[in-house]
Amino acid sequence: MLAAIQTDVDLTALTTLGVPARAAFFCKAGSVDEIRDALAWADSKGVPVQILGGGSNVVFAADFAGLVLQPALPGRAHVGETTNAHLVQVGAGERWHDTVSWTLQHGWPGLENLALIPGSVGAAPIQNIGAYGLELTDRFHELEAFDRTTGESVALDREACRFGYRDSVFKRHPRDRWIVLSVTFALPRAWTPQASYRDLAEELLARKIAEPSAQDVFDAVVAVRQRKLPDPAEVGNVGSFFKNPLVDAATWQRLASAFPGLVSYPQADGHFKLAAGWLIDQAGWKGRSLGHARVHPNQALVLTNAGGATGKEILALADAIAEDVARRFDIQLEAEPIVIGKPASD
Repeated sequence: MLAAIQTDVDLTALTTLGVPARAAFFCKAGSVDEIRDALAWADSKGVPVQILGGGSNVVFAADFAGLVLQPALPGRAHVGETTNAHLVQVGAGERWHDTVSWTLQHGWPGLENLALIPGSVGAAPIQNIGAYGLELTDRFHELEAFDRTTGESVALDREACRFGYRDSVFKRHPRDRWIVLSVTFALPRAWTPQASYRDLAEELLARKIAEPSAQDVFDAVVAVRQRKLPDPAEVGNVGSFFKNPLVDAATWQRLASAFPGLVSYPQADGHFKLAAGWLIDQAGWKGRSLGHARVHPNQALVLTNAGGATGKEILALADAIAEDVARRFDIQLEAEPIVIGKPASD
């Protein structure tokens, strides 16, 4: 089946931030053949290609004068076992939160700490999503990806994916070499709860649950996220806009001495992870707006589309926050979402 190429497509509803943008061409590909066909079409026309997953980690700062390709491969299946884990393979086009729920329903816990994260399964390894003490890499077995340089599908293990904090090989140059087709997870057969993260532990304590099941952890994570973070269906956002900065011990000591309330988390390698939300809050940005872009009043790490915001306004707010944090704390904030297109100059 040939890939269906649409022209002049409105992308606003295809991103959780909901800023206006259009693609000159668009294709939602449900198979490897359709992906290959769409790429061949773009090559024949000489137009650039932008891969778009669930749209939960992207800011369109301008229209895209090429082909936006959205891999939408379906499917979920238990594909085997190892001594320690159930192997579950999921197509790139499946919704992440629905997948987490599905694994629990089938008795394969392990992803529950990552509940309610928006976006698609195919986008999850690109960002190495993480929350409440767990990262995707902790439950990763391998993935299948289409290599645009060779036109072949290959399997990539954890080492090949080069996972880091909110990072992977897929975010490095050339950024769009790989198109994720499916992800296989290794879900522990001997499951134990990962519930030491402060917000999660406090929620379980409030529920008077001392020995939580996987479903208890799932429910608690959902409750915490719903309380702290806006629903993208109601308020446009991409979740956490900035990464939590990693600093060395000397930098941490300097900041801790100057700011006794500093929120930080020691790392195994001697570094410290700073809470970017705390830095932004201390800089006075929580609840503030620039144009139609706003810092969420309940979570300073989340930038929102307050209604009618453009990508340019979101980025202007992010730049203003980063400049202020750098001036006050001498810490450089790094944005999490991918920015597509340069804002037009005034």
